[in-house]
Amino acid sequence: MSTQHVDIREAIPHRSPMLLVDEVVELGPERIVCRKQVRPDEFFLQGHYPGNPIVPGVILCEFAMQAGAILLYEHLADGGGIPVATRMNDVKFKRMVRPGDTIEADVTLIERVAAAFFLVGKVSVAGRLAARLNFACTLAPPDSAGN
Repeated sequence: MSTQHVDIREAIPHRSPMLLVDEVVELGPERIVCRKQVRPDEFFLQGHYPGNPIVPGVILCEFAMQAGAILLYEHLADGGGIPVATRMNDVKFKRMVRPGDTIEADVTLIERVAAAFFLVGKVSVAGRLAARLNFACTLAPPDSAGN
């Protein structure tokens, strides 16, 4: 696995405030590691929970799936579509993530069947597992109207 520059904004359509990946740390043909610094002013911390903010589990899953979409971009260089989630299985939350934490998503492509991709994602904080999930993506046609 090598470290290389990846243009995140070219690889996935997400934009602020939903773009969760700050940096691609490692990228190989079937595995990616991405990083995010959780800032105290993140939109998803507002009200979750006042006085004791924690990152919602669904955000940890979304972070892993965005990392997976960046990985799949390398497989879809022909512009054949945008990866969209079709399912999450066996989701487990092991540790709370708080403002100031740096999280890492380690995502592995397990199998590709035509336009379906099956991946495993692990999100860690300080080297300790915070969340794990199996997920699948398929390809949505690009929006030709630019919407």
